[in-house]
Amino acid sequence: MNLVAVFNRDGGTFRTTDMDAYCAHSAAVFKDAGHQIECHVVAGKDVVATMERAAATPGIEGLIAGGGDGTISAAADIAWRSGLTLGVVPAGTMNLFARSLHLPLDIWGVLDVLAEGHVQQVDIASANGKSFVHQFSAGLHARMVRLRNSMTYGSRFGKMRASARAVLGVMFNPPVFQVDFDAGGKTGLRKVSAISVSNNEFGPDPLLFADNLTGGRLGFYIADPLTPGGVARLTLDILRGRMKENQAVTAMTATELELRFPRARKDVRCVIDGELMPMDRTVKLRIHAGELKVFVERKSVDEQVQDAGAGI
Repeated sequence: MNLVAVFNRDGGTFRTTDMDAYCAHSAAVFKDAGHQIECHVVAGKDVVATMERAAATPGIEGLIAGGGDGTISAAADIAWRSGLTLGVVPAGTMNLFARSLHLPLDIWGVLDVLAEGHVQQVDIASANGKSFVHQFSAGLHARMVRLRNSMTYGSRFGKMRASARAVLGVMFNPPVFQVDFDAGGKTGLRKVSAISVSNNEFGPDPLLFADNLTGGRLGFYIADPLTPGGVARLTLDILRGRMKENQAVTAMTATELELRFPRARKDVRCVIDGELMPMDRTVKLRIHAGELKVFVERKSVDEQVQDAGAGI
């Protein structure tokens, strides 16, 4: 395939990596696997523009993107709208989309997997036309991200410490707001503290990511109004992989979902794939089943048979 690689030199692991050596190694790995590839190492502020130019280049078939979850989310949107195949190099803090795709989290090892991998069509979701590969959230998570963003940190571990401090801050002041929802015919008007809509249902991992991105349904989770103790119990259940068993949580799935917020609130924010942004009073969410092409690990015949449940 004819590929372009764009690496965010300001993203997570790349900050402490010799990017000239990494770029040269990447080119060699892909060329050895029979691909044509051009590598670009750019500053974070230039990543999206560079990927957009690459996607508009005649003859380009795939985009290899390296960086944190924000970079990968932007790359997925560009690849989806351009019909390109996306390769994910996880260089961020959480690397949630890479985890959902079951890719190695080592930035060197993943190159071999991508270069020798095969193309799979997976789901991508959207909120009012804005795509996401992981989740849309409002309430508790949005307030936590807003608080974390007000702190100063300069490393991956600093970001993790800031996140922990933000969780504690939100725990003692959880939000409560109204939402009117229609989830594929299931309707309700509820007071809640948190809303989360995921690209396929979350698995049991405490990091809350989907184990399978080909199910064709949104995961929809709402949490009843929470006290500080309720936030603590929810946090503990998430860490134990039992979020859906928490008595304050209602979970369902849908292919389309509409959220309406009847009471006007000032400067309301949501989080889409980790990025804090303004939220409309009506949000329409959809799953776009099988519309995103990605590189995943090529499995042996024996592994494919096991996945199919044969030979037992």
